[in-house]
Formats: sequence, C-alpha cells, structure tokens
Amino acid sequence: MSAKITIKIGSNVLASKTGGLDEERIAHLVDQIAKLHKAGNRVILVSSGAVASGRTMIKLNKKIDMVSARQVLSSVGQVKLVNLYTQLFDRHQLKIAQILVTKEDFRTREHYLNMKNCLTSLLDNDIIPIVNENDAVSVTALMFTDNDELSGLLASMMGSDELFILSNVDGIFDGDPNMDGSKVIRSIDDSSSNISKYISTTKSDFGRGGMLTKCRIAQKTAESGISVRIANGTKENVILQLVETPELFVHTHFVPGTKKRSIKKWIAYSDGFANAEIVINSGAEQALVSDKATSLLLPGVVEFKGEFEKGDLLRIKNEDDVVVGIGRAQYDFEKAQKHLFEKKYKPLIHYDYLYLFVK
Repeated sequence: MSAKITIKIGSNVLASKTGGLDEERIAHLVDQIAKLHKAGNRVILVSSGAVASGRTMIKLNKKIDMVSARQVLSSVGQVKLVNLYTQLFDRHQLKIAQILVTKEDFRTREHYLNMKNCLTSLLDNDIIPIVNENDAVSVTALMFTDNDELSGLLASMMGSDELFILSNVDGIFDGDPNMDGSKVIRSIDDSSSNISKYISTTKSDFGRGGMLTKCRIAQKTAESGISVRIANGTKENVILQLVETPELFVHTHFVPGTKKRSIKKWIAYSDGFANAEIVINSGAEQALVSDKATSLLLPGVVEFKGEFEKGDLLRIKNEDDVVVGIGRAQYDFEKAQKHLFEKKYKPLIHYDYLYLFVK
C-alpha cells in the first residue's frame, strides 16, 4: 500500500569524515528513495548538507563572522548538493525540485497553504521535492531550530503517514550512548515518562540541533497523528527497512496519536509567530488539559502581555510562566479587556483554533 513519507537526512549522515559530501552514501540513500517512489509512495526529502558541502569548496576569509560564514558556505554548498541529487536521481529517470524556505514562509495561514499547494503540485506531477532551510537569509532569531523542525512541520502540513529522521545514531537511548549497557528505546508514546533526562544536549559537528531537539520535534509530530522514526542513516538500506520491516530494525518509534485538523497542525508549529501572550489561572489550565474539548474563556485569563488583533496567534502561559499552548484570538485586545469579567461572553480562543503543548 502506498504511503506519504517525509524523510529528513541530517548533515552528519551526508558528510564524509573529511567534511565534504559522502557521495557513495548519498547515492545509496537516493537508490532507496527512488525505489519507494516507483512503488507508488509520495516522498518528500528534507536534506541538510549545504554548509558541510561548502566547507570543502572554498577557503573563507579569517576575519569573517559566523553568520556571514554560514551564509557563504550554504550558498556555495547548496549548488553542489542539489546538482549531486539531480545527477543521482537522473539515474532512475526521476525529476527533483529544489525548495529553499525560511520560517517566515509559514508565518501566516495563507503562506502555509501556498507552500502546501506547491508541494502537492510537485508530487502530483511525479516530481520529488527536496527541501532545505534557506541559510543564506535565515540569520535572525526567527529560524528553524534545524531541519528536524522543518521536517516535522512539512510532515504535519502534508498529512504524511510517516516521518523518518535520519541521524548518525541508532535512536533515543535510555542512557549515555557511549556507555556500556545503554540501549535504544524502541517505542515512545504519549504515556511514556519524561525521556529528556536521558538525552545528551551535545550538538553535531555540522548541524545546529541535537538529539533533544529531535526528540521534542518527534513527540510534537507524533501527537498530530504521524508515525515518527529516528534511525541511523548510515546503516545499509535504512529507509527500506523502516518501510518494509521496521520491527526488525533497531531505531526509536514515536507512536502516532489522534489525527489533528489542518488548522491545528499549522498552529502547533507557530509558537514563534505569536503576537502576544496571555497568562491563565490554574482553573483554566486544568479545564484545557482535561479530556473534554474546552475553549479558553475570558474569566480564565489573569494577564495580557501585549496587544493583539482578531486572528492573531496568542501564546498561552500558566502562572508558573510555563507555555501550555497557542491559539488564535477570536477578537482583539480592546474587546477582550472590555468583556474580561463576563462569564458568558464568547471564548477568547475557540477549541478548534487551540493547540496544547502538554495534555
């Protein structure tokens, strides 16, 4: 049976030990993706590797700052990376498309839907999209954590059945991966205890993120109803094994939750776009995280932080300053203040436009 699969390949999978691209490994990954595609699966590839590619191509001025260095390396390296993908997919008579995005491209619902339409049109025309963050312009605080976050957003947006996050480790371990006795956690669901305590915060040599980021993105994506698998992309036939015999391949599987509506998927990844914050009391928090579908009413709000218009995204915090969710305002700041103490006034955030980070 065909499936929608988003595959994210990290820099440490694509890079060779000398720092350039491991063309033999990339060719092996492309062979597997081509086989999936020809079997009727709709595949989106999220590929890192531009900066790693650029490092072996040019010698930077010693006085260059880190931001400028990343811009230069990614700009030069992206050309080589996509040319390599073109050559490798050409061997299978398959066409690819390059899509470079920034987090700003997902700021509004309109832009989000435009991106979805673009990817859908490519897939409908038998073209494999290869997506990467546009590091040449993504140099502000409003960046994806890394391509793990981007892949989670795309998988949710496109309604993927599976998201594969390929790194250079076998998955999430129950202890230090470098210590004897540590084992890969094979399955994680919404009932699993806090696993962040097991995870090293050390970042890779080439990427911006680490395993903790992967875990958080995987959990958020799985909550939206998508099966997520973190696996070692350097292993032979990793992609095909994850599709054909996942139970026999050592990796970490994040069990999917209930499918979410499209609007909630967009809101889930829009925390960085919130125009203002609201603080809610404990009663409101308990109501929101209960099993009952609950909207946020004004009597539960104890503080507004910043003004907002109707339709703006609001970050929701509890009185301990912990972010519990994000939602879209049904009316503006002035109207919210005017009716603040009216128990029967319509919800500030309706349940259909509310996403909770913890439930």
